[in-house]
Amino acid sequence: MTAARVGVVTVAYESGESLEAFLASIPGAASEPVEVVVVENASAGAAEARATAERHGARFLQLAENRGYGGGVNAGVELLGDVEFVLVSNPDTVLGAGSLDTLVARGRSRPEAAALGPLVRDAGGAVYPSARRLPSLREGLGHALFVNLWPMNPWTRAYRQAAADIREREAGWLSGSCVLVRRDVFAELGGFDEAYFMYFEDVDLGARITRAGRVNLYVPDAEVTHTGAHSTRRSASRMRAAHHDSAYRYLARRYTAWYLWPLRVALKLGLGIRKRLPSGGEVPDA
Repeated sequence: MTAARVGVVTVAYESGESLEAFLASIPGAASEPVEVVVVENASAGAAEARATAERHGARFLQLAENRGYGGGVNAGVELLGDVEFVLVSNPDTVLGAGSLDTLVARGRSRPEAAALGPLVRDAGGAVYPSARRLPSLREGLGHALFVNLWPMNPWTRAYRQAAADIREREAGWLSGSCVLVRRDVFAELGGFDEAYFMYFEDVDLGARITRAGRVNLYVPDAEVTHTGAHSTRRSASRMRAAHHDSAYRYLARRYTAWYLWPLRVALKLGLGIRKRLPSGGEVPDA
């Protein structure tokens, strides 16, 4: 059998039927051999996830503790053989026909691209803004505080590049819900920063890719469907707190100048208040 040059890593956490649909979509997305690793992040659904992974010929890794999304991905990537690319994907994603082939082909034709992201649709078919600018302190503050109260506020529109055409283009970062990364660059950068338990690990990776002189490339010719944050909706308040903590960590790390301290203070206070408000079941959006 030909050795796989492409790996797929997904992190399961009470993923249920969505993991089945994700793994079932891989053969139709890739024409070459693919090595698949399912990482189980110490949830009550471990037995079901193991059975699903084995049924689809995927390797299964059970973690002793929940290391968060980035930590789970890092553990899964370590298990892969000598692959050229790794598709990092949420288990509640369904890959479109030929989507992995399209991403890999573009990666091979654009060697400067360290990460490549597909067009992501939600369950209703709407395009999700998965290729965004790196958030500035002001944009990050405005987006984090107002996105759920005023979805089309100017800071969110700028950050999400809401007016951008659906075309191949460079981006500041690509959504970690489904992104193809070069294995060697991912390793050189140390993988995802596990200080981000949930959310912003993909923003941080995109920033580090840019600083390394590489490119985050949006490739809308490849399409996937992200059906929704199934495993986080049951704990939306906890996930929102994790999101806001990660947002502050990212922006405070990036903007350290002494004269920006008033904005950092406003950000910390605003996010602290926001994460304590009733969530209404909403799941945060990075």
